[in-house]
Amino acid sequence: MFGMSVFQSVLERLKTEEDEGETAATALAATPRAPSCATPFVAGANENGSAAHSAVERAYFDASFIEPPPTEPMPAFLNRTSLEEVAEELDLDERETLGTLAAKRRIFAAANHPDRLPQDYRANATVRMKLANMLIDEASRQLQAA
Repeated sequence: MFGMSVFQSVLERLKTEEDEGETAATALAATPRAPSCATPFVAGANENGSAAHSAVERAYFDASFIEPPPTEPMPAFLNRTSLEEVAEELDLDERETLGTLAAKRRIFAAANHPDRLPQDYRANATVRMKLANMLIDEASRQLQAA
């Protein structure tokens, strides 16, 4: 291992473990499993107690290609991205105060903030939040000017 890079020495060690681990892989099939658990209690181990490389590698690849759960369809309200639609949802009127405007902003953000939604819906949520913030900021400016 002397005279080798760290990467080369790791590759060499993994190769020797793989050669030793092929016999331990057959022991993995006989390892007891919990009724509701898909993985064995103990990964295939050789006489020294180290995990067999091929068994660990196989388990890694088996786990890494699991299909992600399907995403649910985008809620209908997130498709309402026009200024008129967002203004209609906010229902701003002349009786608003700074307190009610702040409350409406919080309520709207709780349902529409991009950080609270799946990645696929964030573009629409961002547009909706920008429009809502713009409308509420303008209403606040008008209240403060009056």
